[in-house]
Amino acid sequence: MEVSRIRVRIGGADYHLTTDGDVAYLRNIAGEVDSVMTSIMKESYKLSTAQAAVLTSLQFADEMHKAEDKSLTIRKEIQAYMEDASRAKTEAEIARREVERLNKEIASLKNELSRYKYE
Repeated sequence: MEVSRIRVRIGGADYHLTTDGDVAYLRNIAGEVDSVMTSIMKESYKLSTAQAAVLTSLQFADEMHKAEDKSLTIRKEIQAYMEDASRAKTEAEIARREVERLNKEIASLKNELSRYKYE
């Protein structure tokens, strides 16, 4: 893969980054970090750049953990739905076989009944 070098500005400082991925994606991520960090620095002008960077990191880590928790919850729900669907499929198959058996029994009884009618 081709390695690209880009320059981004975060919190008023320039950073030279390298990536073997999508440059636009990395610029977008850097823009998000800069936006959050700039917002934090504007809210509290007494913060140093390092303190703002730590608070920014905490915010992103919090969002990541919440997203992971939500993802896990969704996976569990999907698993439960899949188990329900599997049970329903099994029950439907059992019901189909029972209908088949009953239809055969009805046919047999009709056949037997028709023999009694003609005797």
